[in-house]
Amino acid sequence: MARAQEAGSQWFRLPWGAVQPVSESRDKGGRPPSATSPDDPTAASVGVGPHPKPWPDDPRLDPDLMAEGDRRNVIDRYRYWRLDAIVADLDSRRHPLHVAIQNWEHDFNIGSIVRTANAFNVATVHILGRRRWNRRGAMVTDRYLHVEHHANVAAFFSALADAGVVPIGVDNLPGSVPLETTELPQHCCLVFGSEGPGLTDEVVDGCAGLVSITQYGSTRSLNAGAAAAIAMYHWARRWGDAGRG
Repeated sequence: MARAQEAGSQWFRLPWGAVQPVSESRDKGGRPPSATSPDDPTAASVGVGPHPKPWPDDPRLDPDLMAEGDRRNVIDRYRYWRLDAIVADLDSRRHPLHVAIQNWEHDFNIGSIVRTANAFNVATVHILGRRRWNRRGAMVTDRYLHVEHHANVAAFFSALADAGVVPIGVDNLPGSVPLETTELPQHCCLVFGSEGPGLTDEVVDGCAGLVSITQYGSTRSLNAGAAAAIAMYHWARRWGDAGRG
């Protein structure tokens, strides 16, 4: 059914069938007016404001954040904490899981994978190939992680061997076994290829095993960021509690 649309507005349909225009105006930050109006009780807010005085005597707290407010994307436990204090606390209970991403084509999925790796508090994220990657997509979560770069495949596998970490490739290639029926090693590194080409032959040859995510539709493969989230969750279901210090 065709419907008119006014310039600068989009239409939404009300429950009783009428339509109402919605303004698309945004502020300089790209937010709708309601998100920035101090008089709107439904306005979105991020983080917390200044800490009420007197301030607690805690060396982990950042005086600047307590004075100005903490708008970072961190859980409530870490509000007003210094960056190095947060990293130290995370280090005390890192999971033994590692994650690696091949970066031969400046893959934009890397930022999403890094953010998910932060959510699962992995031990290390390995970038294999190009040093530069899409940090914007990580939403600064890489600051709370240990990220290592490896210029070539040999250096990457050598680092894993020195750390006693088993490389497991994640790709729907011949010879792979279903992830959902596989118990991954506790100390392993999930290795993901670039979007499109997937894992290179050299990396596949160096992995101790290869798993794939069973699919039920017509698409040939999952988005690399989505596949990484599924694989990390699968590992955490088995080893998440055991991996905490």
